[in-house]
Amino acid sequence: MIDIETLGKKPGSVIVSLGAVEFDHLGFVGYFYERIDAQSCVDLGMTMDTSTIMWWLNQEKEAREELTKPGLPLNEVLLKFSEWLRKDEDTEIWGNGATFDNVILSCAYEKARLPRPWSYKGDRCYRTMKSLFSETIPAPIFEGTRHNALDDAKSQAAHLRLILKTLNI
Repeated sequence: MIDIETLGKKPGSVIVSLGAVEFDHLGFVGYFYERIDAQSCVDLGMTMDTSTIMWWLNQEKEAREELTKPGLPLNEVLLKFSEWLRKDEDTEIWGNGATFDNVILSCAYEKARLPRPWSYKGDRCYRTMKSLFSETIPAPIFEGTRHNALDDAKSQAAHLRLILKTLNI
């Protein structure tokens, strides 16, 4: 499960953090989290939109403060994520929205001229699963800071694991 925090809502938007959780039927296996230097994204031609920046100004203090902490250059974070992911043909990348996390992160790899470390066949949408099953399989209580990429990824993965377990998948 991946989660990104951005300064826009479309492919090519600046990414300020990337969180990921590796999980299986037994639980969480590993974690990845890095803050990203926004200027390094802008230098690659990525953009920001005013409505997203205004949205961030209305979020919890802890989430806003995370945006201001130093981050690594985008290229460095993408390379670290690729190494952490340990890609194989069956790697599935779950994101919260068919057109958000996976698509924006894929675009970042393109902007950085780096190979995406998963196949398009592995793209998965947690938001779809959530909307299909949230009434019958509610999400666990959120732990951490909302809009912190790692905390969001953990929460989404925990809910998805419940859904998949209930479906015997």
